[in-house]
Amino acid sequence: MKRKIFALAVTIALVLSGVSHAEILAGPGIAVVDTEAGKLQGYVRDGIFTYHGVPYAQTERFMHPAKVPAWEGVRLALTYGSMSPQTVSTGPENDMFPVHYYWPLWEARNFPQSNSCQNLNVWTPGLDGKKRPVMVWLHGGGFMVGSSLAEDVYSGESLARTGDVVVVSVNHRLNVLGFLDLSAYGEEYKYSGNLGIMDIVAALEWVKANIANFGGDPDNVTLFGQSGGAAKILCLMGTPKAAGLFHKGILQSGAVELMGITLPNQEASRRVAELTLQNLGINPADVAKIREVPYDALIKAGNAAMSQAIQEGHKLSSWSPVKDGDYIPADPVDGGFSDWARNIPVMIGSALNEWVTVPLVANMAVNQSDNKNFWDDETASRKLREKYGDKAEAVAQAFLKAYPWKKKADALYVDSRLRPGALHTMNAKSSQGGAPVYAYVFTWETPIMGGYAMAYHCSELPFVFNNIALSEKATGGGEKAQKLADVMSGAWLNFARTGNPGWEAYTTDKGATMLFDDEPVVVYHHDRELMRLLVQ
Repeated sequence: MKRKIFALAVTIALVLSGVSHAEILAGPGIAVVDTEAGKLQGYVRDGIFTYHGVPYAQTERFMHPAKVPAWEGVRLALTYGSMSPQTVSTGPENDMFPVHYYWPLWEARNFPQSNSCQNLNVWTPGLDGKKRPVMVWLHGGGFMVGSSLAEDVYSGESLARTGDVVVVSVNHRLNVLGFLDLSAYGEEYKYSGNLGIMDIVAALEWVKANIANFGGDPDNVTLFGQSGGAAKILCLMGTPKAAGLFHKGILQSGAVELMGITLPNQEASRRVAELTLQNLGINPADVAKIREVPYDALIKAGNAAMSQAIQEGHKLSSWSPVKDGDYIPADPVDGGFSDWARNIPVMIGSALNEWVTVPLVANMAVNQSDNKNFWDDETASRKLREKYGDKAEAVAQAFLKAYPWKKKADALYVDSRLRPGALHTMNAKSSQGGAPVYAYVFTWETPIMGGYAMAYHCSELPFVFNNIALSEKATGGGEKAQKLADVMSGAWLNFARTGNPGWEAYTTDKGATMLFDDEPVVVYHHDRELMRLLVQ
């Protein structure tokens, strides 16, 4: 960080003193690269060329993304770009927003907000013409909140260095700005219900056109995303305009109904738009006025409209893309993956505990010393009966069969929300008979604060990015955590490079699944009985 600040300070000082661009570019550690729109100047830190806030498109509110006009001279790419406007939750009582924005184990970061948030970041080992695998990160937060660098661990520097790959992370429009379906009110709004996805497609088009100059291979692009990021990948696999722009996908904790596996239909999405206009007091004939409404009023009206539409019986969960029969013709997974996506290898997984431990956040002071790691067998059995009733013993035994190194009390916190969606998606991909699908479950438990948080939603991210050094507050650091990070990030890198993470592909008959823990192991349909008991 000190080197980055120093480089930025030197650049600003030189500019203010009247030194020419040519003289600046001749200095040590300067990273200038050509793009379609013009030259970009980043910085070099420990051998990694880094570019922040690179514009990949431009747009106006509720309008389609367009190419960035060319600029003259050299454009600085030293500071992070703006993120999509959003309202961030402050507590677990609000289901509209994801846990990692208030989870106390993370150092969440906020940036300036703007509808003009179409920017990305690049980390690369060299501007040397090599064809390195490209890994494009899509952030979590559903389709509602988040940003490309909302967490320290989203930094691609370590992954680029240890894996000799090019890492890209993307900002795009979210919530009401990215997914309000105004298509009933004019041709110019035809795809406004899918603008967030259109932004990502524009970013991938930028990657295809420019990444070779950053030492990346435009013909070997892997998307990886967690939670909402994984749902975005599923949506892209059902978006014809994304065909040929990426070649592999890694879906972490994000295969759920109405948010990736399936999508709302246009009847529901248009009803939300209709109610939004009503809430704002805007006549449909004057729909253009919505482009001038302050964001706070717009999101308030839109969120209220979403709740109203759900109460009316429309199948919605929250802001998301829409199955409009055109830009996204059909549900991405149900009915099978699209024909063009059948040959895209995917890796799909989730964390063992996901959202189940979220309620424990509300009283950490107590739960850090009063949790399953401190209970005797009698207490664990009583709590299992309270949760599962007559099924308690069967659930406990099925859990211990699936995860024999765990404790009986751990059965209280098994995720049965995201794991079934992951299984559904893996089975659909395997049954299609195209490219392989690889399965994993992240079961490693963080030891911090008495181990109350377990393998929570987002807990795999420091390991995937090999950023244990940036996340000791969440992981506890140490040799064991670093060893697992090397294994996991290595698997992600192997998949990006070859389409195979290093273990047997999942099939509907064998169900091969990698369990990531202190001692990673491959198992086969290990939790079939457990899921049957929990989901039946």
